[in-house]
Amino acid sequence: MLQLSAAGKRFGPKLLFEDANWLITPDERTGLVGGNGTGKSTLLKVLADLETLDYGELTRVKGSTIGYLPQDGLALSGKTVFAECLSVFDHLHALEREAEEITHTLSTADPKSREYRAAADRYSDIADHLHVHDIYTLDSQVGAVLGGLGFARQDWERPTEEFSGGWQMRISLAKLLLQKPSLLLLDEPTNHLDLESRNWLENYLHDYPNAYILVSHDRYFLDVTVNKTIEIWNKRLHTYHGNYEKYLTQKEERRTQLMSAYKNQRDRIDALEAFINRFRYQATKAKQVQSRIKELEKIERIEVPEEEATIHFTIPQPPASGRTVIEVSHLSKDYPLPPVDGGPAGVNHVLKDVSFQIDRGDRIALVGANGAGKSTLIRLLSGLEPPTSGKVRLGHNVLADYFAQDQYKVLDPAAIMLDDISGIAPKVPVVELRSLLGCFMFSGDDVFKPLGVLSGGERNRYAMAKMLVSPANMLLLDEPTNHLDLRAKDVLLEAIANFTGTVLFVSHDRYFIDGLATRVFEVEDHRVHIYPGNYEDYLWRKSGGPEKVAASLATSLKPTPPSSVILSEAKDPRISHEEPQLTAPPPTPIKRLNPIKLKKLEDRVAAIEQELAAIDSRIAAAEESLGHYVSAEESQRTAASLETLRTQRAALLTEWESLASTLEEQRD
Repeated sequence: MLQLSAAGKRFGPKLLFEDANWLITPDERTGLVGGNGTGKSTLLKVLADLETLDYGELTRVKGSTIGYLPQDGLALSGKTVFAECLSVFDHLHALEREAEEITHTLSTADPKSREYRAAADRYSDIADHLHVHDIYTLDSQVGAVLGGLGFARQDWERPTEEFSGGWQMRISLAKLLLQKPSLLLLDEPTNHLDLESRNWLENYLHDYPNAYILVSHDRYFLDVTVNKTIEIWNKRLHTYHGNYEKYLTQKEERRTQLMSAYKNQRDRIDALEAFINRFRYQATKAKQVQSRIKELEKIERIEVPEEEATIHFTIPQPPASGRTVIEVSHLSKDYPLPPVDGGPAGVNHVLKDVSFQIDRGDRIALVGANGAGKSTLIRLLSGLEPPTSGKVRLGHNVLADYFAQDQYKVLDPAAIMLDDISGIAPKVPVVELRSLLGCFMFSGDDVFKPLGVLSGGERNRYAMAKMLVSPANMLLLDEPTNHLDLRAKDVLLEAIANFTGTVLFVSHDRYFIDGLATRVFEVEDHRVHIYPGNYEDYLWRKSGGPEKVAASLATSLKPTPPSSVILSEAKDPRISHEEPQLTAPPPTPIKRLNPIKLKKLEDRVAAIEQELAAIDSRIAAAEESLGHYVSAEESQRTAASLETLRTQRAALLTEWESLASTLEEQRD
């Protein structure tokens, strides 16, 4: 479809890549990866014919179509959302109108004339084309894609200019998906999607009939959508077969081989140079010296580029809070709605009668569709908004810190970045602070810039780095992974995983949630539904996992009639005159999990076993505490805590039994 041959590209004086060779096939499903500034987005623009190569050539198969989605910068106006998306089929509607005109020609022309035959042939071609493109289902196709990308039906008739930049990008993505070009080029397509829309896009791409190339900082998304990975590294394109997880393994193997070859070459070069230097001025060794000089000149030196140093940043641990961090009782939140068509003002009930408890050490992922109330809930917990009714009570010694999606607005625009972060963490060495800022894509002289000259996304990245150096013991994080690349996400994930405080966070990154969450709070239908485990466990429970396991166990334990009874029934002349054939029902095939999910299953079983041990210790301590009377209030509080622990233990035990059963099946 497309082919790069000896391709090279510069960005000013900097060489991005050279000698790039890549044959892009019709079944391409590739993730394009590499460090910041290596040229990923530039290469996509070259493939989309938006930029030219400085070296080499790019050839395309005639008739192939290319669709390109940039990271941002698209703005649409002048049409409703539905009409804008439907406009991608304008050529089909034009063909439909042409077919109507041809029908008129066919009704008036002589059937034996050349004009009639030409019109009939054209009509047949148009009819076939319209049939292939499902002309009568275009509206439903548009509706399905808009719904999948998170547009409520009432938004379909709104003008596109009313939507923010993120939603504008969703409209542009919807148009590309409806066009179904021969090659989709998507630069960070999940940046502006929530989890539900991201999951829908994942399934859509799984069934996409043509080729696509993705640039993404969502590791899980890459793992489940691509079967090939192209890395821009050392100014070359390197091909790895498999998803992102396999790419990481293969890359490490290749680097090990490269380092071995580099060491062997250096040993040989050192030996040659030592011989030349030793015998350069001895006439009897002149031939050997010249031979080694020629060999040295012919050696093509292996270059080992410097790897970005892996940063392991440890969050300064905060003072411990009480066991109960946040207690929410009968919480409700309403917002007034403006009157419509002269009618009375309405009320938007976001949350109704919500109650839950967050304990010390919890790592809670807050999930739900856009507009469900996630950001509202996190603001209520932070105290930035008052509830309409109900209470939010912070526990003993709880120090809460809130990171908003627009956290950059609270930064001092005149402050110099390095001075600002050093001021709140005077005990952290400047070298370590600069390394941390480097992880969040601030390197070199960037750290001496005033915060006011940074973009909103850059300031949000800085705000996250700033929070890490001086955290409270309760972190409330609204989209902390936005604007972060894979390296920065890894640093953030590791830092929070080692954090001894409590975390509640909203994120649309599956890998981040699965690596961090111990519980999932789903905001849906004005309520908060609580699920133990990470996002994978949440999806399993949402899909009816426990019920399916229980039904399977019930079926397997159901008594069957003895074979003698079956035989006697079969011999009854009213039933059959033939000898019965007793055959065992075929076993239900076990759906095998992929290695990634199997590993997550094993990790979850091990984690539950640790949680059960910890809960058993807490139950024992609570039971012992009840034996020592302090006050009626304290006894009631301990009894309530004990009941909660026992409920948690029962839920974990049920989950452990079902997961262990599944794991046993997978190992058989």
